Amino acid sequence: MEQPSGHEENADQIAYWNGPGGQKWADRHAAQEILLGPVADVLIRHAKPKPGERVLDVGCGSGATTVAFAKAVAPNGLALGLDVSDPMLSQARALSPKNLPLDFVLADATVYPFEPQSFDLLASRFGVMFFADPIASFTNLRRALKPSGRLAFICWREPRENPWMMTPLMGVYKHVPKMPPVGPEDPGPFAFASEERVMRILKGAGFADVAMEPHDLAMDIAIGGGLDAAVDGSLQIGPASRALQGHPPETYEAAKGSIREALAPFVKGQSVTLPGAIWIVTAKAA
Repeated sequence: MEQPSGHEENADQIAYWNGPGGQKWADRHAAQEILLGPVADVLIRHAKPKPGERVLDVGCGSGATTVAFAKAVAPNGLALGLDVSDPMLSQARALSPKNLPLDFVLADATVYPFEPQSFDLLASRFGVMFFADPIASFTNLRRALKPSGRLAFICWREPRENPWMMTPLMGVYKHVPKMPPVGPEDPGPFAFASEERVMRILKGAGFADVAMEPHDLAMDIAIGGGLDAAVDGSLQIGPASRALQGHPPETYEAAKGSIREALAPFVKGQSVTLPGAIWIVTAKAA
């Protein structure tokens, strides 16, 4: 397995996304795209890609958003998906249609030598919250944008506003110690929850006209598969899964029961729907 060279402070993230964690995300690609597909639609709507444009899709994962951008800019544009995860990019290359103007690169966006002023649009769905030095990362990304270029990305709001992730975790915490607290500026899924911080980062990296729009979601974590599917999905990836790592089978089974109990009130037919909350962030290259 190949790993990209990167900024030394991003080494832990690079190791994670090229280890078992990244492989789990790759293995659950199909289910995650059903769950997060509506978020991709929101991103495309706000990013407004146009035919002929060049789009840089940061943290593209298994490539679904890159494909969507490529369809929007075809036939004469280009969508370039960038990620640090070899397992996910290998899947992206295998699954992407061959007749679209797209490509993928295994790289760390903090240090990758982009051609200056070569992209019209910089976009991301949940791929920019993991930088150790986000001002340096976004400064490097801004250099890749044309003077008329624009930025559009989506990130999670506060954990308390995302019960679809936190409710299973609370069930797990009945059986295992809480994970070490993550600092408000440490890399992670909620690292961009603070509006003030995101504004500070993007303005510090040279972006202008920064805007953040809150958007609420209804997340069917069962993706139509019923309560069992919701429980199993919570145990495969996400915070509940991470909290259970290294614990014995009996703890796992007890936690599974508690997750089931916590999610049962949200069952409606074959759906298990809980609230989610995101920021839609847009800006322009200054």
